[in-house]
Amino acid sequence: MTARVRAAARWGLAASLALIAAAILIPFLTGWDVRVGFPPLHAYWDPRVGAGTVPALLLAALAARFAVDLARRLPWWALVVSSIGASIAWMVSLALVDGVDGLGTILEKTSEYLGTARSVTDVSAMLHEYVSRIPLDSVDHWPVHLAGHPPGAVLVFIGLVHLGLDTGIRAGLAIIAIAATTPAAILIALRRLGAEHSARAAAPFLVFGSAAIWMAVSADAMFGAVAAWGLCLLALAATSRRSWSTISWALGAGLLLGYCVMLSYGLPLLAVPALAVLLAARRWTPLVPAALAALAVVGAFAAAGFAWWEAYPVLVERYYAGIASDRPYAYWVWADLAALSVSAGPMLGAAVAVAGARAPEVRHPGPDRAVIILVVAAAGAVLLADLSGMSKAEVERIWLPFVPWMLLGTALLPEGWRRWGLVVQLAFALIVQHLLHTPW
Repeated sequence: MTARVRAAARWGLAASLALIAAAILIPFLTGWDVRVGFPPLHAYWDPRVGAGTVPALLLAALAARFAVDLARRLPWWALVVSSIGASIAWMVSLALVDGVDGLGTILEKTSEYLGTARSVTDVSAMLHEYVSRIPLDSVDHWPVHLAGHPPGAVLVFIGLVHLGLDTGIRAGLAIIAIAATTPAAILIALRRLGAEHSARAAAPFLVFGSAAIWMAVSADAMFGAVAAWGLCLLALAATSRRSWSTISWALGAGLLLGYCVMLSYGLPLLAVPALAVLLAARRWTPLVPAALAALAVVGAFAAAGFAWWEAYPVLVERYYAGIASDRPYAYWVWADLAALSVSAGPMLGAAVAVAGARAPEVRHPGPDRAVIILVVAAAGAVLLADLSGMSKAEVERIWLPFVPWMLLGTALLPEGWRRWGLVVQLAFALIVQHLLHTPW
């Protein structure tokens, strides 16, 4: 790693830590009311230990000692499978710091999807009246999360209810299981893009870190898994040499990415990393079938009663009719990045900074080209979301779909940085979970 890139890593890490410190201290010292419990997080000061404390500490110790070496040496299939198992273990152990309630009680809140999902008896009627129930002053308006998201999210929970996963704990465990597949999808995508070495180097950071606090059991973690598999299928399409295989994978990718648009109003920004996947593969053939499949999903929802383009302007009005109008943009335009650094862990700054410093290299073939492109694209999508003003606070969960793609930049760090960097990520996650109560 050149001196310039080493400097970028140091400055990136310092920037993450400085942002976190400033976002906490400025409101505290000035009395600036930024309308969250513990700036920059939607959280509350609540030091505690719980049933998950000892398992989390043991798992963190094992990860710090063995994860980097295992990620490098395990057979590929074992790495992919173990990434899922380790993700489940890490998420569950952190959630259990709050006892069994940490596994799903949050999903029983009236603001969440599950209660509405249990009450829906006519999906068609729900879709046709969805937009009219978004405004805060409408009769029988939707709870916060339904009003703030397209109906694809609540449809997933309706599906869970029909599968018998109709309690907070059961649905929470289902969300954890889905979210735990995210690292596997990203590893597979990287390998197909010719970056297996980078995939192995980044694997521990995709599994272990503070993002797991919000992945268990936030619905946004499920959104992130759908996005990861959509981008993975796009990578498979872009690297397939048979026409029928390219088209099949591209159609699957489009369906998943199109459904992401129906999960969150911010996820059309996945178009940025999707184009990055094709750029990394140097192949644009899958673009048309993937785009057509994505548009077909959006069109199918419109035919069923929910038109995204009609809902979004109404959502903007509802957004600013609520607490968002009281959250100062002058704080959140940079404090959102601090919240992201908490969610992803402070090594995020080093990962993104190194990718940015090496961005000129993408003009030439190289083993790190795909990683650099994907990290820069994910960071760019987050920056667009941040500047839009439609993401003021709560991004520690809202931006979960972009977090692992930015953390891929850890693969660009030398092994020494990765070893102590993983310790930083693990320790930071343990501190955050044991000091703050995060109601997601």
